[in-house]
Amino acid sequence: MAAPKFKVLDIRPMLARGHEPFALIRAEVDKLAPSRGLTVVAPFLPAPLIELLKGEGFESSLERRTDGAWAVNFWRP
Repeated sequence: MAAPKFKVLDIRPMLARGHEPFALIRAEVDKLAPSRGLTVVAPFLPAPLIELLKGEGFESSLERRTDGAWAVNFWRP
């Protein structure tokens, strides 16, 4: 099976404007096709989101970027 292709969703601008990004993340996750994933870029480690999606059967991997942000990849195995 090929590695999933990831769409990148940078939520930092939304957070900077004081907006809650969960509804947008949820919508993006819900429309993921097989062999697709979502990369969420955030200024902090989104541990509650990781746990929530893990409970829904998603795998995740994370990376601390050089700019200090976190990039978290989500996909269904």
